[in-house]
Amino acid sequence: VQLQASGGGWMQAGGSLRLSCVVSGRSVSRTVMGWFRQAPGKEREFVAQISKGAVAKYYKESVQGRFSISKDIVENTVYLQMNSLKPEDTAVYYCAALRPGLGYIPAPRSAADFDSWGQGTLVTVSS
Repeated sequence: VQLQASGGGWMQAGGSLRLSCVVSGRSVSRTVMGWFRQAPGKEREFVAQISKGAVAKYYKESVQGRFSISKDIVENTVYLQMNSLKPEDTAVYYCAALRPGLGYIPAPRSAADFDSWGQGTLVTVSS
């Protein structure tokens, strides 16, 4: 399984960015997908997850209402739309595929629950 993330960049506070994660080797329609982020000097943290059928989504509290996770089954791609960006959103963002056998839960996920990761894309938000 390979995940290729892109879409990061520099943005002023209040702006928007959309991250993409192209997945190969596993269908996103059969996989719970997630986004994590890691700020400088901090541990990797959960941001969002989306269920196999894209019906259910769960977000880290601090991004609820500003970020939106989605998937395109035809393109086998997962997206993270980030609006109203804040300087504290600055981090390297990673997409990840949940381990087979695990299912969606309406709660924050541990990074250990995911077995395939993209390379990360840097998002920098200036005030």
